[in-house]
Amino acid sequence: MSFVMADNGDDDNQYRIKEGDYVVLKRGEIFKAVQIQPRKKVIFEKQWIFLDNAVRQLYSTTFEILSGGNLKPHELKDTASPLVEAGTDNRNIVDDGKSQKLTRDDIEALKEKGLKGQDIIKKLVDNHATFGDKTEYSQVKYIKKKKKKYENTVMILKPSCRILAMMYHGREPGKICHLRYDTLAQMLTLANIHAGSKVLVFETCAGLVLGSIMERMGGYGSVIQMYPGGGPVRAGVENFGFPAHFHDTLHEFPICHVNALLAGTLDTSAKDPTAENTHEKQLNLAAEKKQNQPEAEEQGTPEEESMVTNTGDDAGQDVEKTEKDKLKEAKVSDSVFHTRLVCLIISLFFTCRLIISSRFHPCPVLLGLLKFLSPSRPFVVYSQYIEPLIECFKKLKECGGTVNLRLTDTWLRHYQVNIWTLHCSPVLAPLYLSAGIVLGDVKLICSVMEIHALELPAHSFVLMFMSEEVWNSRLF
Repeated sequence: MSFVMADNGDDDNQYRIKEGDYVVLKRGEIFKAVQIQPRKKVIFEKQWIFLDNAVRQLYSTTFEILSGGNLKPHELKDTASPLVEAGTDNRNIVDDGKSQKLTRDDIEALKEKGLKGQDIIKKLVDNHATFGDKTEYSQVKYIKKKKKKYENTVMILKPSCRILAMMYHGREPGKICHLRYDTLAQMLTLANIHAGSKVLVFETCAGLVLGSIMERMGGYGSVIQMYPGGGPVRAGVENFGFPAHFHDTLHEFPICHVNALLAGTLDTSAKDPTAENTHEKQLNLAAEKKQNQPEAEEQGTPEEESMVTNTGDDAGQDVEKTEKDKLKEAKVSDSVFHTRLVCLIISLFFTCRLIISSRFHPCPVLLGLLKFLSPSRPFVVYSQYIEPLIECFKKLKECGGTVNLRLTDTWLRHYQVNIWTLHCSPVLAPLYLSAGIVLGDVKLICSVMEIHALELPAHSFVLMFMSEEVWNSRLF
């Protein structure tokens, strides 16, 4: 596939690595998300590497790490297949440590001669006394283990929701509430995420769920992120490396203002103290950096120096104060406009999808945000534990207004497939049994109380579904 695209000239430009792109480094089952920057050292698996030589290469290319941390495209050889005839079972193999004829000194001597990892692995296989008695699966497992130890290679992948979910789940599963990639795919499917959707998201998974939704939508539609605390967390969204127009469809709204929005008492012209304080901190840091700059080498007389210093200090303070005031006003005006826009999107047009995936108890969050969901629209709630979702299930059954309510739990297992046997992998079995519970449902009706709370006429739903051009516009 890659060779065909490479012959088409500029058609494969989107499949090639460019400077500034966000990529994922892969070695075995270890992943790391980085950005391609010129002459920047990247630490991966306790090793310094430079990614400059990866520019203009195709994604999913395997590189060999040379001395000095530089990369070189690696020519792959078929060493994963058994090199000799395989045995039927391993019952007659005794692990006494004497089956390998090569010693550690011999292997170090081979490295000093400049032999590559593939050649060293071939030497190890040739000098292994019981390699031919191993089963085919054991031979492949042995070669894979030696590859990990002696081959100094890295693969560069294009970020996707599956790859990033595997990366987070393997390195820091607590950051994403132990959300596995198959459960994430089930959530996106149950919510029917597609281009042009209007999605309301509340998640504390480092932005992984938010980025997966934006990837499915392809830059069309609108996403409103409800966030707790001082500001939205979007570390996972940055790792996707979306184009600039993708972020134009992303909006945020503090969940602490939801009740005020429902009651109609939200003051959209008020200043956002959180944003203002954050901006003040940035300005103070910039001012400190300017003050810490080294003084000029050429200096005048003490009198001239004092006069220039006093005049410069006064002028500098005035200019800095004016710049701060202008930036504050611009920041406040942008925040006010953005808040009004989000309120308009939520209140006037409602939302098509609702996805909740957080470490907080989902019941009060779901009951509060469910009022913004349009009728006959799906919502999905994820939790690492089943007890909070059972409470949500019972509460929704009591309140009514929903159909097709169900709790699902996905299992994922890796199996060893041999010639005569099939059994679960003993290494990965404890890690992939369960990945949390998903609550899926469809909102059936919207009560009159919710309509009055949002100050909308009862016929707004009819107008909303009749005006398809407005409903599918990029603005909302």
